[in-house]
Amino acid sequence: MKFFWKKGLLAGLANLVVGLGINQLVGVLLPAVASQYQNTAMFRPWSDPLMTVYFAYPFILGLVAAYLWDKVGKPKPLEFAKFYFIIATIPGMFITYTSFQISLMMVLLWAVTGFVQAWVAAWVFTKVK
Repeated sequence: MKFFWKKGLLAGLANLVVGLGINQLVGVLLPAVASQYQNTAMFRPWSDPLMTVYFAYPFILGLVAAYLWDKVGKPKPLEFAKFYFIIATIPGMFITYTSFQISLMMVLLWAVTGFVQAWVAAWVFTKVK
């Protein structure tokens, strides 16, 4: 159980940092995608207090990934990322694209980010004892 919490929270912290970095890159490299986040008909504004809960996501992902990592036999990080991508990201991004009025570029960006986050979590799991 200690493994679960320790590695899950560390993976969450790593993914928080990676996610913030990706968001900065998107703002510079893909300003049209970044501007879509300003659509308050689709996204909450940062001034909404509920948005503080947004920062819990990487930690929830880290804990869930730690549980899954333990259940699938501790594969190599790239294999884990592919498995997670196929089982969670592809279906999630499909329903997101078909349900919400957001661009395909945003959905593709989120899909790539999901893969990277799964890889980062698995990498942390292999490094932390």
